[in-house]
Amino acid sequence: QVQLRESGGGLVQPGGSLRLSCAASGFTFSSYAMGWYRQAPGKERELVAVISSSGSNRNYANSVRGRFTVSRDNAKSTVYLQMTSLKLEDTAVYYCRRGFDAWGQGTLVTVSS
Repeated sequence: QVQLRESGGGLVQPGGSLRLSCAASGFTFSSYAMGWYRQAPGKERELVAVISSSGSNRNYANSVRGRFTVSRDNAKSTVYLQMTSLKLEDTAVYYCRRGFDAWGQGTLVTVSS
């Protein structure tokens, strides 16, 4: 079955960096676009970044453009989210998603001094 497992979350100070990973299994990873989403406390889940199946196309939410970078390694069936210059408002549970269906369980990112 489809499995998506995020990792790499944690506590980081404002201005710091984190790299999230999402390891996929149970499907042909290289055939699917992948997305990163986040949900902050009391807010709706929002799209952060998407990457095409080949990795040649990427799009970002305005709030993270220039600070976050999405990438993928199809040989490892893994998608990454490199986050830099983190802000307090980046605090959220981050989820990866296969296309428009399967979700991972999420990983918590807390930005706090």
